Amino acid sequence: MKKIGLTFSFTLISLVTQVWLTTAVLAAEAPSSAVTSVSAAQAKKNLQATRAYYQALIAPNSKRGAELTMLMTMLPKGGDIHHHYTGALYAEVYLDWVATQGYCVYRENNAAAKQEKFRIEVKSITDPDLAKNCWKPDMIRKDNLFYRELLMTWSDLDFETHTHQQLPPDQQFFNTFGYFGAVSKFNTNAGLRSLKERALAENQQYLETMLKSAPITENPELSARLDAITAKNSLATPSAKAIDVSELHAILSAYATFLAKDKVAQDAIAAYVEEVNQDTKDLDSADFDLRVQTYVSRNSTPGKTFAGLYAAFAASERNSKIVGINIVGPEHGLIALRDYQLHMHMFGYLKTLFPKARLAMHAGELNLGLVAPEYLQSHIRDAIEIAGAERIGHGVDIAYEKDALQLLETLKKRKAVIEINLTSNSFILGVKDSNHPVTLYLRHGIPVVISSDDMGVSRNNLSNEYILFTSRYQPSYEQLKNIVYNSIRYSFLSDADKQKHIRLLDQKFLQFEAKVASLPPSFKN
Repeated sequence: MKKIGLTFSFTLISLVTQVWLTTAVLAAEAPSSAVTSVSAAQAKKNLQATRAYYQALIAPNSKRGAELTMLMTMLPKGGDIHHHYTGALYAEVYLDWVATQGYCVYRENNAAAKQEKFRIEVKSITDPDLAKNCWKPDMIRKDNLFYRELLMTWSDLDFETHTHQQLPPDQQFFNTFGYFGAVSKFNTNAGLRSLKERALAENQQYLETMLKSAPITENPELSARLDAITAKNSLATPSAKAIDVSELHAILSAYATFLAKDKVAQDAIAAYVEEVNQDTKDLDSADFDLRVQTYVSRNSTPGKTFAGLYAAFAASERNSKIVGINIVGPEHGLIALRDYQLHMHMFGYLKTLFPKARLAMHAGELNLGLVAPEYLQSHIRDAIEIAGAERIGHGVDIAYEKDALQLLETLKKRKAVIEINLTSNSFILGVKDSNHPVTLYLRHGIPVVISSDDMGVSRNNLSNEYILFTSRYQPSYEQLKNIVYNSIRYSFLSDADKQKHIRLLDQKFLQFEAKVASLPPSFKN
């Protein structure tokens, strides 16, 4: 880190008092720390006391898990930059929205009437006998068993705590979105406000969320030409062997030209840009900022995927709140596997048309056995080298990638950050503890961030991800602090906003360390 020797001043947002900032190098890996109402010497003592207390809590056999939970809840967290809006809201919120909309939820299966248990019905049911099977939320909450079953279906609640009839974990996880999807767009601004409140309660100051998919305007002729390319691919082997890049670029060029001139497509992009403005209205404040990523599904047809990607890139150029572009959905889906490199070429091509676009990419969210070994060899590399991704979401299969050591060196040189999602990696892929590659990335000097992924589905929060990280891997306090700062450094905020949040984070850590240092000795020992 750079050593800052200047003294400067600014208004401390939460206290609204004038303070003088000086700097001191507190540790080799730790970010430079500003000093407020205490001297640099006192700030250093507070840091040392906090480090000692933290080390005591993560020591082997410390048996102080509750204290670590409290400390990680208090910890300043910077930002959460791998976050899905739809999956972040808890099922209880969606049930409230069902009530607000006047909808109901099916109590039992009725195949003849096309009624599926736990599904939301948005239409009025005229047949009184059929209507009896669709319960309003107030009825659901009076039936403790059904209410519990609904939460278990709309999220991962209780999946691993007792024996019951259950789907494979990955299917359970991704299925939840289909249940609450009918109300997930009811009031996006209100949903984001609730997520802001939760973030502030966790001492978090920035949220970068994958908000909603970009609009799709297909050209049937050009889509058919893209479909013909995928027809050459086989699920038996990765698609990399079958793509003619020059042929693909010719089709993508024609498709992009069509979308740039088509009024329907351009109107849809304009409407999407305005929709994001309304969704995020009045959410930024002195102590918190929210930005969004747009995305496409990796399990759609090639024509739809490219049309959506073009809209995503175009929208990000027109709206400063849309700071990044991603691709989502099960990476082990049949279409996702077949078309993986095709998708990376789509990103790479569009990056030439929209060079300012910022790319984060779900890549390497795979494990041996979930897919054949061949599909573990190139997903992270292709996301970096073909698509031009700056950040990798998950990156779990790095150890299986071809020339993994060379790829790790490439990631380090490019300062590509890895978004670590411990809870979902454990649940979906069964990868946790010493098998998780977070320590591999850290040992090779690759920056990581701790993020929450889908906290509503997983029934957790960002603090819990830090609890898992510190209790499982025992990073030094300097490493932990550096990772928190990474969540701002490697965000897609503007440079000016990054500097603002770095200063705010400096203040938060000074206050945090002073509070920890003030604990009585009997408590810290």
